[in-house]
Parts: sequence; structure tokens; C-alpha cells
Amino acid sequence: MKPPYGYIAVEGLIGAGKTTLTKRLAAEWDAAIVLEEFEENPFLPQFYQDPARHAFTLELSFLAQRYHQLKRVGERSLFNPITVADYSIGKSLVFAGATLPPDEHALFRDLYAIMYSGLPRPELLVYLHLPMSAVRERIRTRGRSYEQQISSEYLEQLQERYLDHLRKLEGGRVLIVDLNGNDLLKDQQAYARFLEHITEVRGPGHYVVQL
Repeated sequence: MKPPYGYIAVEGLIGAGKTTLTKRLAAEWDAAIVLEEFEENPFLPQFYQDPARHAFTLELSFLAQRYHQLKRVGERSLFNPITVADYSIGKSLVFAGATLPPDEHALFRDLYAIMYSGLPRPELLVYLHLPMSAVRERIRTRGRSYEQQISSEYLEQLQERYLDHLRKLEGGRVLIVDLNGNDLLKDQQAYARFLEHITEVRGPGHYVVQL
């Protein structure tokens, strides 16, 4: 069961399972894959230790990295008519809004608008929604030391900004999937229901489904 869309982006908070799910979808559909290389960013651990000092540098580095990766999505091989990514460029705007002071945020938005205008946009953007308790538990169990310092307040702010960002997107397809406590990696029935939702033919708009 392949999707009717050529470019799908999977979004969600830290620990939502974006990357593992994206790899599984790409393998199932024989699709090209775009994965965020966040672990290679030297500013990330520094940011979690001193957010005020390193936020602008971190967000600029991610913006540049995402731009170069996603620019290649528009050059998809004919042998891979489907591309699946574990993020969208809009992620930069969400995180910048949560971490930057107003003056830096205004500058960042200007740079974002310039770079975003030349990028292909996902034909379907899927957001994996989890309750905060589940997000905290997944962060704890995957054990990345620098992530353990993230406050619940920061995660809640990110969740709110993500949902606000998605509501304001126009002209595309946004599908918010409430995972409802299901683990798509372990629950085959939940994964099958998820596949049905993301392969359904939809017109442009905002949709919310619950597994």
C-alpha cells in the first residue's frame, strides 16, 4: 500500500519515533529517505547546557543543514518517486520561536523566509502527537544524556508551537495523528491503521485522526 503523495514529512516532539518510523516507511515503499543529522551538530549539547548563549548559533546551523538536505528532495531520482523525511523545514521555525529572543527571532524569520521559498514543500505533513508523560518516558528510556536536562515546560512550549505552526500552514495537507498510547513500532494493528490514514487520498487541509 503506497501513498498517493511523492513527498511526505513526519514531525513530532523528541522521542515521538519519527526517525525509526521514517526508516520503516521508506523500506516498505522503496522510497528515498531524508534523515536529520542532529547528532552531528556540535552546538546541540552546548545548547542544552546554556540555551541563552548557544540558541541562535544552534538554530542557524540547523537551518543551513536542513536547507541543504531538503534542496535535494526536488532532485529525486526517477527510481525513487517517493521521498520520506523525518522532519520538515518548518521545524526550524518552531524551535526558533521557542528558543530565541524577539530581535534574533525576527532576523531568523527573515532568513527562513528567504531559504524556504526555494524548497519543495511536503505533499503530506504527518505530526505524531503524544501526551507529555509519554514524551518524558521515551526521552528517559533512550538515554541520551544531554536530553535528560530538557524541562517539561520547554517540551510543552514546543508542542504548543508545533500545533500552532501546523494550524497556520496553508495550501498543503497536514495530518495530526494522536497515537493514543500506541507504539507504532511494536503494535502491528496500530501500524496498519496508521498506514491506512497516511495513504488515504486527501485534498489540501488539516486533518486529525486517533489510532
